[in-house]
Amino acid sequence: MIHPNSQGDTHLVSQVDSVTTPHWNEPFAFNSGIDYFAVNPLPHHMLIRIGYDIALRLASPTAVLCVLHVHPSRKGDLIRPENFRIEPALPVEDYFDGFGNHCGRVNAPAGVIRFLNDAVIRDPGELDAYAPEAPQLDVRQTPVETLSFVLPSRYCEVDSELLDFAWRTFGQTPTGWPRVQAICDFVHAHLHFDYQQARANRTALDAFRERVGVCRDFTHLAITLCRCLNIPARYATGYLGDIGVPPVPDPMDFSAWFEAYLGGHWHTFDARHNRRRIGRTLIGRGRDAGDVPITMVFGEHLLESFSVITEEINPGLTA
Repeated sequence: MIHPNSQGDTHLVSQVDSVTTPHWNEPFAFNSGIDYFAVNPLPHHMLIRIGYDIALRLASPTAVLCVLHVHPSRKGDLIRPENFRIEPALPVEDYFDGFGNHCGRVNAPAGVIRFLNDAVIRDPGELDAYAPEAPQLDVRQTPVETLSFVLPSRYCEVDSELLDFAWRTFGQTPTGWPRVQAICDFVHAHLHFDYQQARANRTALDAFRERVGVCRDFTHLAITLCRCLNIPARYATGYLGDIGVPPVPDPMDFSAWFEAYLGGHWHTFDARHNRRRIGRTLIGRGRDAGDVPITMVFGEHLLESFSVITEEINPGLTA
């Protein structure tokens, strides 16, 4: 059994019903009287459609935890609220965990349970922030609330051979932003991206040795190397579409990146793509992927289907 997430003390039980809506994956059209320019008057901002359709087959009645809502820090950017629903309709106990993520627990019967969502979010349309002069703080000055992001965690074995490797490889690089970027450069070159070799129990050390993985493995290895060098680093997951970059043939998926604490602020880095990107929509943050599972099932199950959508909306699409 997988361990459950740590939970905060804010709980709310809600009933999520199936509703009659256009299929989540249909071509987008504003059919509710919303005008693109009315809801998005700033010409340099963009609207992004986000959503998913995830089905699990459960062998027996069990609890399912999910982290499937847009992170509270981005709720104010939603111009079409999330249309989160479950089939069959089941009560959802919503709560916010210790990292501030919007989570839910569903007590599901045996059979297929389906999670669906569809929303439109406003985004500045800007590349990830760039702060090459951001310094690294001495661990004696690091805010206490960041210290848990320097320690080992489930998928990030700071207390391993990676500790000596990190200091041998990056110990002479300039500290701060350049050192984190050097780590991203290394991870990006060291690992080969391969969907077919994804596995849920691969750790940072495994990825380092096997030299293969998916975005979460790139992220875990980069986080671990940062922590080995006393740089607080935390895991982030969410939507990231092919916006501002050539489209890739791989199926759309949720993405993983990380944030490093430099100069008194958290900054976004992406060892998988190793470039600044447009349109990240955060779902959750934590020490590693164990803190922000998209779904966590307490029992035998199979993934029946999985689809994600993240696409910029054409300004010409109006009601």
